[in-house]
Amino acid sequence: MRAVVQTVSRASVTVDGEVVGAISDGLLVLVGVTHTDTPATAETMARKVYELRILDDERSASEVGAPVLVVSQFTLYGDARKGRRPSWGGAAPAEVAEPLVKAFAEALRARGATVETGRFRAHMLVESVNVGPCTILLDL
Repeated sequence: MRAVVQTVSRASVTVDGEVVGAISDGLLVLVGVTHTDTPATAETMARKVYELRILDDERSASEVGAPVLVVSQFTLYGDARKGRRPSWGGAAPAEVAEPLVKAFAEALRARGATVETGRFRAHMLVESVNVGPCTILLDL
């Protein structure tokens, strides 16, 4: 599982003109799933993200109650080392990835996080205003 975590003053996801998820003063997390990921991987990633000390005064989202916007992002496993057309072979198929992205969001909720999400397999417009900016890449 791979995640890009950004501190944001606000972030939202719009699908077909409808805002389906929005937060203020929290974390935008783009999540990609690979073939070897399991529910345990999703749980570990959720703990890591929620306890990551990247907010003001080196505090975590868990400490300050910051909300999290989770957006599935299979392109995090794009491989463009050869040629100009990325390969998506590292990304898990949707049937595998969707339940694990949901498990990640649920694991965050179980830890007490307020979680908003995008919509799986939808064409999403993701807007964010980064703070810092601070962007962390996590790979499990």
